[in-house]
Amino acid sequence: MTDMGGDRDILGGDVDQLAAEWLSGLMMNPALPGTALARLLTVEQLPGHNPSWLTWRPLDAESTAILVNATEVERRIDALANPNADVEILARLVHDPEPRVRRVYAALVGEFGRRIPEGVLETLAADSHPRVRRMVATQQELPVATRARLAEDDDDPSVRAAALSRELWLFLPADVREALLADREPEVRQAVAELLAPESEPGPDLEADPHLRVQDPDPWVRHSAAEDPLVPTEVALLLADDPDDNVRLALSMREDLTEEQRSAIPYVVPGGYHTPPRWVVERGHEPEVARRAAASGHVLLRRSIAMHKHLPSDVVDRLAEDEDFFVKLTLCQSCADAPHELVVEMYTYWHGLKWSFLRAHPNFAKPGLARFADHPNPRLRQAALDDPEGGPDLVLRLADDPVVGVWAVRDPRLPAGELMRRLTDPDSASAAAANPTLPPAVMHRLLDLAGVAKG
Repeated sequence: MTDMGGDRDILGGDVDQLAAEWLSGLMMNPALPGTALARLLTVEQLPGHNPSWLTWRPLDAESTAILVNATEVERRIDALANPNADVEILARLVHDPEPRVRRVYAALVGEFGRRIPEGVLETLAADSHPRVRRMVATQQELPVATRARLAEDDDDPSVRAAALSRELWLFLPADVREALLADREPEVRQAVAELLAPESEPGPDLEADPHLRVQDPDPWVRHSAAEDPLVPTEVALLLADDPDDNVRLALSMREDLTEEQRSAIPYVVPGGYHTPPRWVVERGHEPEVARRAAASGHVLLRRSIAMHKHLPSDVVDRLAEDEDFFVKLTLCQSCADAPHELVVEMYTYWHGLKWSFLRAHPNFAKPGLARFADHPNPRLRQAALDDPEGGPDLVLRLADDPVVGVWAVRDPRLPAGELMRRLTDPDSASAAAANPTLPPAVMHRLLDLAGVAKG
């Protein structure tokens, strides 16, 4: 590292000790300009052990172009795997000299719901490498005519097989179908056989006498009868004492039962996720259906209706007061109308895999969260930072918190002077370098001090 004594005096810290912290923070900074990103990419060994850092950070058009034009193949693939990358610039990779890059592009071109620029799929479908063509052949957005050409004329049997689908088969002319049925390659003939085969194994005869269905020795047949709305209620209730737990459970969630009939069934509520009954899934948006499910004594019906994104206010209020923890948790994780206080409550105590999702709930960040700044629960102290009316004083108050201080230092409301001071403290330098309000000139100066080459 070159001599930067003046900078050392200004920073008041050991630059050598701070350099790794600055680099790790800049890697996470969402406002990192492309010019600074380009310099970071010249560092042979960046701090930390996160090889995928380029695939999740924000990428504007300039940063996307830097990765797309990188000489390293992995950098170009990183751009393809980043859901934020500029799609028009990514389109340049359709002509990448490395087949592996084009293959990844063909596989990810429509991922993340991103728009596919005009002509990209057709170009990939004409690629010289069969693995690229095979990848793009499975893309749903591929024009039917292009897919048909791959199925009919491609030299590689794996491409012909990959291009086939039930929808395409109906589109193909009779002579092409006959040619595929008699294709010289068994791989293609097998693909044709599979798409022409029945979509599933024959199930129970739904037209059979319902009495025979509820008496069938196969529990799956009885299960089907138990949940089939075409089976009369009085016949279905013959399964109330069925020896199979799944049969009794399916019966207990029928729409046509009264609450008295439902409660008389000795069903067992299983642990973990359950499949909601079809009538709740399909008609739960109807207010009366939602109200009936929410008022049921059957906890799985209440959990099922809580999965709907939007519910009437009175249904939300009822479910928010439910005695079952998982009804309330499901409401918070699935329903955009879940009340703020309940979302905060679930966020506070739920240690499941989706707890962080609760902070992204539209009703989570509300004025008043700052009241938790001194709460003993660190999750609530972190939640205080989500108060939209919280100002710099709140951020300063939490900046030295042993658990959530890193998030406070990264907060854009941190005063500029304090942000600069934090850059000199090894305990907060990384978080300060990740703060999006850090001026680009300062980012570049940190790179200078860390000995990173200029672009």
